[in-house]
Amino acid sequence: MAINKAKVAVGFVVAGVLTVFFGTVLAFVGPIIIDDQIVKNTVIDPKNEMSYTMWKDVPVPFFMSVYFFNILNPQEILKGEKPMVEQKGPYVYRKRIQKENITFHPNNTVSYREYRRYFFEPTMSAGNESDVVTIPNMLVLGAAVMMENLPFAVRLMISATFKTFKEGPFLTKTVGELMWGYDSGLVDFLNKYLPGMLPSSGKFGLFAEFNNSNTGLFTIFTGKNDIRKVHKVDSWNGLTELNYWKTPQCNMINGTAGQMWPPFMTPDSTLPFYSPDACRSMELVYQRPGELQGIPLYRYVAPKTLFANGTDYAPNDGFCPCRQSGLLNVSSCRHNSPVFISHPHFFNADPVLLDYVHGLSPNEDKHGLFIDIHPQTGVPLNVSIRLQLNLYMKRVSAITETGKISEVVMPMIWFEESGYIDGPILSTFYTNLVVLPAVMEYMQYGFIALGLLTILIASLVHHKLKASDKEQIKGSHDHDTKEKYNLHNSGGCAQRHTLYINCTHPFCSNTCACVTRM
Repeated sequence: MAINKAKVAVGFVVAGVLTVFFGTVLAFVGPIIIDDQIVKNTVIDPKNEMSYTMWKDVPVPFFMSVYFFNILNPQEILKGEKPMVEQKGPYVYRKRIQKENITFHPNNTVSYREYRRYFFEPTMSAGNESDVVTIPNMLVLGAAVMMENLPFAVRLMISATFKTFKEGPFLTKTVGELMWGYDSGLVDFLNKYLPGMLPSSGKFGLFAEFNNSNTGLFTIFTGKNDIRKVHKVDSWNGLTELNYWKTPQCNMINGTAGQMWPPFMTPDSTLPFYSPDACRSMELVYQRPGELQGIPLYRYVAPKTLFANGTDYAPNDGFCPCRQSGLLNVSSCRHNSPVFISHPHFFNADPVLLDYVHGLSPNEDKHGLFIDIHPQTGVPLNVSIRLQLNLYMKRVSAITETGKISEVVMPMIWFEESGYIDGPILSTFYTNLVVLPAVMEYMQYGFIALGLLTILIASLVHHKLKASDKEQIKGSHDHDTKEKYNLHNSGGCAQRHTLYINCTHPFCSNTCACVTRM
């Protein structure tokens, strides 16, 4: 059976059109399929085994690096001279995070308590927990500022109490003691006779209340009915707003709990989150795009207005009483202790703060905080949160421990909490969110290109076949005419195999001719 090449060519044209159509449909449907899978896997649901485990146990290794500002001239400070400090550290702790008491609610929210534990990492540290440093004694210098408006006689009694328990204006202790607590007769006395005055009922340390503790009862949205709400805080410790600050705006609990954010972010998106440790909501802003081992990311950083005072940035007036820009007064949620939070080395703060202390040198790369986030899923890929703890201290009359200390916001420590996705988790992330979408994209363009090429080649073949058929028809017609002419001039043909036809050719002399039938 002969093959009709023209029909085959037309068939290939049709196949090419269908291939282009499939590729075009894939170009529109592919991203929708990927987005739908992201939504399904982003919802907080135990059925989503991988994403739920990441949310529940946070398998990414987190570290807290602590730097102390060791005071070099404590006696000179008491005489009114400018403090001189040297940075010591880092002292690195592995941070383990785990959510417990997880309870799902009918209104598509989930409640939990997140517990944190710290483990010292000597191999990653620049020293040991046995290293000795000198920092201001918060119990003395902090209490002095808190009580400066009390009657003179009361202040004398407070000073006498300090002397009784041998508490001086500065502490020289080991890193481990300053971090996790040390024995103090004054602390025991206060906890016994003035319970609740101190944040810890046991030993007094800068991070004593953080280790083996939780950040409070969070209730967040699962994103089940609205993916735009996933991870956003519904309430904290049963509160939908705070009562630490002076304005409703400053008391708002905004954003997420600070670990994940809703998917499908753009450069116009911000990164709001509530921090129980800072007693407020904060918001980071987009800085630039980037990549982490081939995975696209957005970098978010703290705006200069984050810790600005109410004079420089009016919406922050609710966080006052304020001092220079770059300082957040957290005394209202820290037992009225004159404690301020800032960026390390007073980065992005009023430059005048640097004039009060020797030994500081702010640098954005070392002291700026950032979060690198995968915009399509809202999952952080690389995190570095850097904050500094400062004590406001000054001379207070009748409390002789304060000597002639000049008024200063004194840096005590700064710490960095950091972590990044690596290993199998990063590989899975890369495969699902980079490789597969790329393969799908290449496939859709491949189908379109293959279809167009097939249509082009098939059309050329079909055109060539049509041209060839025309040549064959013309050649056949010329051959028939010549044959008739030859037969006429030959004088006739055999009767047995002769077919007589009318002849009107100008070379024919007769009115009929014969053609031999073979």
